[in-house]
Amino acid sequence: MRPLYPKADFIVGVSQGVVDDLKKVLRFDSEKFRVIYNPIVDEALLKKAEEPLDHPWFQEGEPPVILAAGRLHIQKDFPTLLRAFALVGKKIPSRLVILGEGEKRKELENLAQELGIREYLDLPGFVENPYKYMKRATVFVLSSQWEGFGNVLVEAMACGCPVVATDCPSGPREILAGGEYGILVPPKDPEKLAQGILQVLENPDLQRELSERGKQRALDFTVEKAVEEYIRLVEECVA
Repeated sequence: MRPLYPKADFIVGVSQGVVDDLKKVLRFDSEKFRVIYNPIVDEALLKKAEEPLDHPWFQEGEPPVILAAGRLHIQKDFPTLLRAFALVGKKIPSRLVILGEGEKRKELENLAQELGIREYLDLPGFVENPYKYMKRATVFVLSSQWEGFGNVLVEAMACGCPVVATDCPSGPREILAGGEYGILVPPKDPEKLAQGILQVLENPDLQRELSERGKQRALDFTVEKAVEEYIRLVEECVA
């Protein structure tokens, strides 16, 4: 990377955090660096969000559902989410659904059993369409220890789901503009994560506000916007 990347006309990172990391790794600072966000939101995503969801926990009149999604891996730190959910359950009856598969499944199932929350946790594994879950969840939670960006946050926001995320390096703070579009909490802190989740669950006005703000913010991560940015970069390169 150090001998080759500096020879490029431009170096693109999917977030400012990624660009900052590249600068450290490559050991040079230059105007060659650019940030172009991932092309995440398109008509297909929004259409899939409207598909029916046949899951008993998402029916009208049921307790609120806290949703998370990602590989069951140490990076996503779902144990912290489970511990936070156990604290939330002491104040508000709720359900937790984690979409995704991975090597930590058994560990999470055992932890849920220890915490006494196994019957309130659903681990459906990989699902083809996570957006219909995001559309109907009360709050989406990202509990990661680190992220390159955090596409699922944008996807949830585009579906109108309020989000709570750990302020991990490097995507969530950037996506949520320091907390303007969602709630940021410290990583690996079940108590603070539970407080962030409860802040949303206990405040319907905040739910609506974050939902509307999130949908507006998601427009910064559309396919069209990314294409425009890349075309502008190519034109600058040619010029």
